[in-house]
Amino acid sequence: MRRAVCPGSFDPVTNGHLDIIGRASRLYDEVVVAVLVNQSKSGLFSLEERMELLREVTSPYGNVVVDSFQGLLVDYCKAQDIPVVVKGLRAVSDFDYELQMAQMNHGLAGVETLFMSTNPLYSFLSSSLVKDVARWGGDVSAHVPEIVRRRLTERIGTPPST
Repeated sequence: MRRAVCPGSFDPVTNGHLDIIGRASRLYDEVVVAVLVNQSKSGLFSLEERMELLREVTSPYGNVVVDSFQGLLVDYCKAQDIPVVVKGLRAVSDFDYELQMAQMNHGLAGVETLFMSTNPLYSFLSSSLVKDVARWGGDVSAHVPEIVRRRLTERIGTPPST
């Protein structure tokens, strides 16, 4: 069975993430969406909430499973017998960082990295940007699944008045 992992914090999951996950699901028999547990960061959504949202929005893909990990991604890959990491690239700046990570992961554990260019519709999109726009009352409905938009609105509440 050909397996790959799409790692990230997914706080929250965006349409850009889903584009990469969906495309990866057509290339691999199983795609594990692995949510990073970062003890030094407090996200807008808890680990459990992010995993729940991911399960819901990836449910149309029959070969996508959601899991979490902490520590080195290559250790997770080795433990789960996953030989490939799939990463989306939005811009050259992503490539510079991700290339270094890919080379380190390969050197540490022989884990390969597949880079996918992001759909141009999502090339500017990031979870941080989505949260910032939502905090100021902007419409993020074109950038996240509807369930995520609703949860963002519930979590953030009414934007500050200007």
